[in-house]
Amino acid sequence: MRTYGRDSSGRWVAVETDENGFNDAIYLTTLVQILKLAPQESPFFADKGVPANGSVIQQILPTYYVNRVQQQFSQYFSSLQIAMISDDPPTYNISVITNSGSKIVTQVYV
Repeated sequence: MRTYGRDSSGRWVAVETDENGFNDAIYLTTLVQILKLAPQESPFFADKGVPANGSVIQQILPTYYVNRVQQQFSQYFSSLQIAMISDDPPTYNISVITNSGSKIVTQVYV
């Protein structure tokens, strides 16, 4: 499997299955991109995304949609937790225990 994500300098890089056959990095990269994606923005994943602009206009946090994304991706990891840590701007903490046993913690601004 392969997907693409941005590195710290903003360049697109390929993320592929690791040498042990685990796809954890691919699914984590896809998860972060979907949290930054608006619904129906992607022609391939129209049912995925978080309506951040609509949430700002309505002044309702996008927690429901983030929880839905968590449910969609929980099957790919041993453990996946997404928790809000700030509401201005909406910031979520992602804590993952991969199938290989590694723990990854990162923050995503929605």
